[in-house]
Amino acid sequence: MSIFSKIMGAIFGTTSAQAAEPAGGAAPAATPAQTVDVAPILDAAVKAKGEKLEWRTSIVDLMKALDIDSSLAARKELAKELNYTGDTNDSASMNIWLHKQVMTKLAANGGKLPADIKH
Repeated sequence: MSIFSKIMGAIFGTTSAQAAEPAGGAAPAATPAQTVDVAPILDAAVKAKGEKLEWRTSIVDLMKALDIDSSLAARKELAKELNYTGDTNDSASMNIWLHKQVMTKLAANGGKLPADIKH
């Protein structure tokens, strides 16, 4: 299962994540089967962690909140999945791009995002 599918599964539920991932592993541009309010799910995940995690701005914190490996290697793999063309050794730039892409793809797959999230 791809890292993006793990993120989708943690937010939308496993069946939605499996349906959202075509054989090639890229996120689809299809019409979403359901709408899910992302913020309450992630806010609850952060609260359960008992840490100050800024999922709204940080890909690392988003992944930590969902109990998904947030190591540099995992983020480089996510970047590869999402077709990042920049330098993966510039982790700051890559992380900003990853967060934006994940938010965009969540929205494209039926995720309702708070107005303050740029995607």
